[in-house]
Amino acid sequence: MTTENEARTTAPAATAVERLRALDSCAVSDALDAYGLSTVTLGPVPVWPVRHVVAGRVRTVTVGPRDSGRPADHVAAAAVDISGPDDVLVIANDGRLDVSCWGGILSRAALARGIAGVVVDGACRDAGESAELGLPVFARAVVPVSARGRVVQYAMDEPVRFGDITVEPGDHVIADGNGVAFVPGAYVQRVIGFAERIVAREAAMADAVAQGRPVTEVMHDSQFPTTEEYGA
Repeated sequence: MTTENEARTTAPAATAVERLRALDSCAVSDALDAYGLSTVTLGPVPVWPVRHVVAGRVRTVTVGPRDSGRPADHVAAAAVDISGPDDVLVIANDGRLDVSCWGGILSRAALARGIAGVVVDGACRDAGESAELGLPVFARAVVPVSARGRVVQYAMDEPVRFGDITVEPGDHVIADGNGVAFVPGAYVQRVIGFAERIVAREAAMADAVAQGRPVTEVMHDSQFPTTEEYGA
């Protein structure tokens, strides 16, 4: 018979995605700063009021103008079909705001696959449909203009430029009401661990404020180690 203590020791450790979902983009941004990583992107916002943290492994899609010399693959369709619950689709359309590269049918297909969310460097449409479905979508704009005849998929699962950031398959992403942050694959464990320590520190500080301690004292009290004292 397995005891409670034995069950705890044999329980599988939380995955990087699970740990990331327990954080927020602010803590992750602070942790990225500690490692000198500038991988927080400015601009994409939730197109409906997403109340939870979206996090997962990056699955990239590259989008560009329709060109008769290129295959005319429908944007993100193939990526949706091979993705799952721990994946977040990252669609790179060079920040283009005059045409959508994500819409309602894709949202329905993504929901059926259990995809965690979508982050678009550009515009999307059918925001209301995404909200009704409960699929988190982050984009730079919402427009009614269809991708049809205007943009197509160039590639997927390849490094992409998202604003000033290079995002690669194997990276992770976290997105919430504060913004979007990418975590390079080589730093995932270190950044998550550092962010968890930041969250613990801030929780202790919040408790101290709730107990009536002056915030000026709390912010400088040595019992709450700074991020520098944690070490990277």
